[in-house]
Amino acid sequence: MKTDATIAIIGVPLDLGAGRRGVDMGPSAIRYAGLSRRLAELGYQVIDYGNLVTPMVETIPLPPPDARLRYLEPITEVCERLADQVAKVVQQGITPLILGGDHSLTIGSASGSARGRRLGLLWIDAHADFNDEHTTPSGNIHGMPLAVLTGRGHPRLTGLAGRVPAFDPAHVALVAVRDLDPLEREALRASPISVFTMHDIDRRGMAAVMEQALTVVTTAPDGFHLSFDLDVVDPRTAPGVGTPVSGGISRREAHLAMELIAERGALQSLDVVEVNPILDERNATAELAVELVLSALGKRIL
Repeated sequence: MKTDATIAIIGVPLDLGAGRRGVDMGPSAIRYAGLSRRLAELGYQVIDYGNLVTPMVETIPLPPPDARLRYLEPITEVCERLADQVAKVVQQGITPLILGGDHSLTIGSASGSARGRRLGLLWIDAHADFNDEHTTPSGNIHGMPLAVLTGRGHPRLTGLAGRVPAFDPAHVALVAVRDLDPLEREALRASPISVFTMHDIDRRGMAAVMEQALTVVTTAPDGFHLSFDLDVVDPRTAPGVGTPVSGGISRREAHLAMELIAERGALQSLDVVEVNPILDERNATAELAVELVLSALGKRIL
């Protein structure tokens, strides 16, 4: 337990990057599940910066149906402001915890955390989020942030860390992926990113996969950023997510992954994304998100 550490909570109620509404309410649902109180019980000082102001889809023009980068301008503007705020928090020696919102926000959260330092990137997600405007089947930017952060994507987005790429792909690990688009799969195969699929977890177990993934991301000299998409958990356990896919990891596998992250001691920042209360059952997914954050930040059974 880190009794002298401070956590900064930043909510990002963004749903412009997704094809389904509702994840903009994710930050409120996670807070309602007792996040600040439970972090304080774990020994942390907590500063909640509230929610970043984000535009509602009803207030901006609809993109054309064939758009390859839907809502690029407003998403870029949100990510720029988020990156600036995260970078300021990091400069104060505070650990940022960003609540989403759709996964496009990680372009801002991870880029801000990486400013002025060389971080690894641990991406735990059912999806690779490795499309760009040339490979995307939907045009939804929440399917692109990992590509952007490793240097593939629109120049308005790739440079938010002050360099391109924001993260060296050799220091990036993708864990528990199980739903890939065809061209995205080809791009991943050509990338030096370390990819661990559900097949790997089924065969080798979560502990072995996470130990290897953590070895990859901690080869970066300054620690790593964690991006955790709740859709990585099986929808029977986490129904309230933006893009559910059957066959995900269990509650205990998710906790084990977070516990191993805490044991490694190199976590510098994290975001938790794609909680959709509209699809949830009694806020169960948001409550799970809180539990997993606590495990990543040091909570133990004994």
